[in-house]
Amino acid sequence: QAQLVESGGGWVQTGGSLTLACTASGDTFSSHTIAWFRQAPGQERKFVASASWSGISPHYADFARGRFTISRKNTEAVITVRLQMNSLKPEDTAVYYCAAGVGANYYIDQYDHWGQGTQVTVSS
Repeated sequence: QAQLVESGGGWVQTGGSLTLACTASGDTFSSHTIAWFRQAPGQERKFVASASWSGISPHYADFARGRFTISRKNTEAVITVRLQMNSLKPEDTAVYYCAAGVGANYYIDQYDHWGQGTQVTVSS
């Protein structure tokens, strides 16, 4: 089964930075949009940012714009999508998920492949 694997989560102080990475098979996901979602305890899973197959014109949630940067590197074997997160706040604490979908954008239902998630904790 095609897999998305997240890495890079952890604990960071308020105001700090963290970079998440999602790796995916180039054979399977070269045409897919790959996105980051996050889910805080007791809340629904929310869109964070997405990168289309070309990596051009990424999309961001309002809370992410200006603080987070998504980037995508495609090779034949592996696709890597990174989420650089700066000026982190306690409210950014969540499990961050990588997801893939063809032609997908902001909506969770557009994504049909999901990673297992990586925990990000922000505190002072």
